Amino acid sequence: MKTRWIQAVFLPLIFCLGGAGCSDSNNNNVKQTPVATLDDEVRQLISAYELTGNPATGRDLPDISDPVAQLGMKLFFTKSLGGQTDAACVSCHHPVLGGGDDLSLPIGVDAEIPDLLGPGRLHSSAGFGFDGGPTVPRNAPTTFNMGLWDQVVFHDGRVESLGKTVGKNGDDGHGIRTPDTAFGVADEGAKNLTQAQALFPVTSPEEMRAKFKEGDSNQQVRDALAARLVGQDIPNTWLEEFQEAFDSDAAAEDLITFLNISLAIGFYENSQVLVDNPWRAYVEGDDAAIGEAAKRGARLFYTSSDEGGADCVACHSGDFFTDEQFHVLAAPQVGRGKGDGEFSDDDFGRFRETGTETDRYAFRTPALLNVNATGPWTHAGAYSSLAEVVRHHADPGQAIYEYDFSLSDLDPGIQGEHAPENTRFALSQLESLRDAGESKLPPLDLTQGDVADLVAFLEALTDPCVEDRDCIGRWVPDSSDTGPDNLQLNAVGEDGDSL
Repeated sequence: MKTRWIQAVFLPLIFCLGGAGCSDSNNNNVKQTPVATLDDEVRQLISAYELTGNPATGRDLPDISDPVAQLGMKLFFTKSLGGQTDAACVSCHHPVLGGGDDLSLPIGVDAEIPDLLGPGRLHSSAGFGFDGGPTVPRNAPTTFNMGLWDQVVFHDGRVESLGKTVGKNGDDGHGIRTPDTAFGVADEGAKNLTQAQALFPVTSPEEMRAKFKEGDSNQQVRDALAARLVGQDIPNTWLEEFQEAFDSDAAAEDLITFLNISLAIGFYENSQVLVDNPWRAYVEGDDAAIGEAAKRGARLFYTSSDEGGADCVACHSGDFFTDEQFHVLAAPQVGRGKGDGEFSDDDFGRFRETGTETDRYAFRTPALLNVNATGPWTHAGAYSSLAEVVRHHADPGQAIYEYDFSLSDLDPGIQGEHAPENTRFALSQLESLRDAGESKLPPLDLTQGDVADLVAFLEALTDPCVEDRDCIGRWVPDSSDTGPDNLQLNAVGEDGDSL
């Protein structure tokens, strides 16, 4: 493909310089074929893939000023929803940290300093299951643009819309399956994908629950947490907050339910619509919105491998840059894993939900909006630069061969005793799928320039608001406040400064 691009630009020039009649005076009646510019080529691809630049078009998404979203923000930041009141939703998903935690793998409960988020957050040696490393086995997905998912959420898709209607975030009347129900069976407590996923961090021992109500069901844990907000063992003003948000004078027991808690958190997360990026401006017609490198990267991204491109669009499709399907990438498997495999520290991904052999080591295609701000990347946070991720996609075998399994480039203490073996198992699965024609990941021969161009394109997908503290601060409560229960998590970074 690169050869054809070069020919398209330079052959007419050679023809002219060779004296074949390019003089205006001698050829006034000869129609010249215009040479396609880089912008022309990229815009042809935009048209071919029917891109608009705005994946939020036509969706009913709340604004952060909505009273229910404001309540959701307070709930998102309160440690009252943590079993032992030392963790909140925001412990792993802070807006200033890209809607995640800026760590390869999260540390939820039992942090040495509960309010310290991001690099420097460590698991306390007094915490249960301490081994010196992070406790949560998968990278924290961003909460940004949660309302744009229509099929599945979580890396393994364990919360799944049964209808998968485009534009509905799972709220299409067909139901949503969750870990509380059998595969393919709707959970009556799930109203949309965002609200449904908010039901589960509070039930995870590593994330928020710890040993709270050990032995109880997920719903019993949720009911106990709601009762905590209803009662006054921890003095609070939650009833007034719920009455204002829901415009209701109902009693605390009727209004402060975990269904309403999850609905409010869902409103808050769905208000995080961050799609106003340079690529969108370019798609909408501003040729100067992105640079030449990003344009070359876009051309690679949207061109098939057969035509010399990288064919990223095969999986990262549409304006949201995901097909919401599951693919085997064979990214390095680091951390504690999910109890799978020979050493019980592997992670079989989607296979854990479906039991389908081709789903072993498959994980959900991530959306790429704001990707520059949401690292580290891959399901276990194994890569700390986008260039590494791009190179892995191009040649997983070579990337794994060169990978530093000492994990010295990652956060301290990440478990990796069997990381090489587990990763090679995943690579073997990818190779088998390729041989069977069941993989969408083609082998690529990318130059350093190609990698740099693709990274430039990926960087153009980030909304500037994400990197502007004043702008993103709309989703962060005032740190001079302590919240309705004096348990608001006012986060600090490793330097002690407020996030």
